[in-house]
Amino acid sequence: MDLFDYMRSSRMEKEAPLAARMRPRTLDEVVGQEHIIGKDKLLYRAIQADKLSSIIFYGPPGTGKTTLARVIAGTTSAEFTQINATVAGKKDMEEVVAKAKELQGMYGKRTILFIDEIHRFNKGQQDYLLPFVEDGTVILIGATTENPYFEVNGALLSRSVIFELRPIPREGIRELLRKAVYDAERGMGSYNAVIDEEALAFLADISGGDARQALNAIELGVMTTQRGEDGRIHITLKVAQECIQKRAVRYDKNGDSHYDTVSAFIKSMRGSDLDAAVYYLARMLYAGEQVAFVARRIMICASEDVGNADPNALVVAVSASLAAERVGMPEAQIILSQAAVYVASAPKSNSSCVAIDEAMAEVERSGNLPIPAHLQDAHYKGAAKLGRGSGYQYAHDFPNHYVEQQYLPYELSGREFYRPSGNGYEVKIAEHMKRLRREAKKASEPEQHS
Repeated sequence: MDLFDYMRSSRMEKEAPLAARMRPRTLDEVVGQEHIIGKDKLLYRAIQADKLSSIIFYGPPGTGKTTLARVIAGTTSAEFTQINATVAGKKDMEEVVAKAKELQGMYGKRTILFIDEIHRFNKGQQDYLLPFVEDGTVILIGATTENPYFEVNGALLSRSVIFELRPIPREGIRELLRKAVYDAERGMGSYNAVIDEEALAFLADISGGDARQALNAIELGVMTTQRGEDGRIHITLKVAQECIQKRAVRYDKNGDSHYDTVSAFIKSMRGSDLDAAVYYLARMLYAGEQVAFVARRIMICASEDVGNADPNALVVAVSASLAAERVGMPEAQIILSQAAVYVASAPKSNSSCVAIDEAMAEVERSGNLPIPAHLQDAHYKGAAKLGRGSGYQYAHDFPNHYVEQQYLPYELSGREFYRPSGNGYEVKIAEHMKRLRREAKKASEPEQHS
């Protein structure tokens, strides 16, 4: 690097966006992701020992995928090369591979190839990398916001370790924002700005774990806010709202407002109020609630409150959860709305919920009651001599594939746990079971009279 390159690099570093300047340089500076880079974790040890194998970082925007790659770049003795899948082509990869082979052959030096947005590569591009990852020519670090199990070739996945990054906790975002405002070296401390605790809490909450979004808002606030009479730039709640273009919604994710909103959402679906269900869904999403959390609530309601009155409700809820995870916000809100409306409009029954509650209470009360001998496994050695399975009647040998015999422990004979409601598909379930029992009883009557 000559003098001009050095001056250009220094100038670009100083003029880079705040989010880039505040990017951690070491593992100890990384905020959040302790589940994968805690000091006792595999990834931390591998980075420190410079013994990386191919890995894929998967997680929402602004959670540190590129940051971790750059930390690795700063600690490894290997050659580090970065490309972005949105603009790179096969020719770029061929050049990287050729150079990697040269370094490996001449100097015994490894090459780490970081591919940002790896999900943008098509199958052919991913297939091209496979043999070079497999033989160690390059160590791959891929970063993606999309679920790699959907977007990355199975063969490439099998040769990589997948690390899922989670949204940065609110306290972690607050810590980053404080540093950004008051750090004179890499942050905006030279601007003599101060940030109110209310604004800090709002940005940490509304950013949804996306550090880049929060830092961009702070930078915009400091650069566009006039100084007060005391000569300082004051980042208030109003300034923070303007910078991120969202109004503060009272929604503390650990407080009463959070639980009240979630409760209202579930009760609205249970109560078949479609409009209220969509409204409370919007409240949660607007406030930055995680898509996965909302999807779990819809799935639970589909089983607990709809149940077999409409078995498709759970199918819709689970499909919506998977689709929302794959698509991400903002489009995920459409998918969640569809699922919430379906569950809210479906006929309701909590019979399955009541059944398992009563069965669990019975198991707790009576313990492991003896299983009838004819239901026990007759295949293991010596089972037949002990009478295991003797007298079992195979249901498919009987009309309607149904036969009445003792299935519950004898101590619970005649006990009912599942009682279908009079709603939706459970009406058909009840009718079907009555018909089976009626016809089985009718078929056995001649034998009783003979």
